[in-house]
Amino acid sequence: MALDPNDPVDAIALAWTVERPGTQVESIGVVTRIWHAAKLLGEDRTRTLAAAGADAAILDLLSVLRRSGPPYRLTTRELTEATLVSAGAISQRVARAERDGLVTRTTRADGSRKVDVELTEAGHAMVERLVDRVLGREAELVSSLTSAQQAQLAELLRRLLAGLHAELGDHRLGQVGD
Repeated sequence: MALDPNDPVDAIALAWTVERPGTQVESIGVVTRIWHAAKLLGEDRTRTLAAAGADAAILDLLSVLRRSGPPYRLTTRELTEATLVSAGAISQRVARAERDGLVTRTTRADGSRKVDVELTEAGHAMVERLVDRVLGREAELVSSLTSAQQAQLAELLRRLLAGLHAELGDHRLGQVGD
């Protein structure tokens, strides 16, 4: 496909081919667009969550608990592993969510040091509301693509991520910006 000098990303690649003939510029069209899309999507998610009175950290915590299934309870260690943040960050998130009545935190009675974190009714209601709002908004944002195009792009990105993991290591999914 020919590069379009009126497209800002293609213009970058074209400028490099003029300034440094022979420079590999093929990846610019993919990587720069992915970076730009991630930035735009991340900023929009931040605005969407702020309008709902939440942030990405709370959505991440509540979503992990909600996806765990009834009784929507995990240990702090399981939360740390699922969210890819430090134990200290999980402690802060849980403390904030507990203060806001979204989760309860209990130490196990079996004498272990395990701490269980469980969604409250308010936390469950909030995560349901947030997931509907965030996923609804993101569906709007990708609606310029047909369902078939979305499926094709998802498959191409799956393949790209598999290649990146093979090359760079197996990093589990976190939130955008981590």
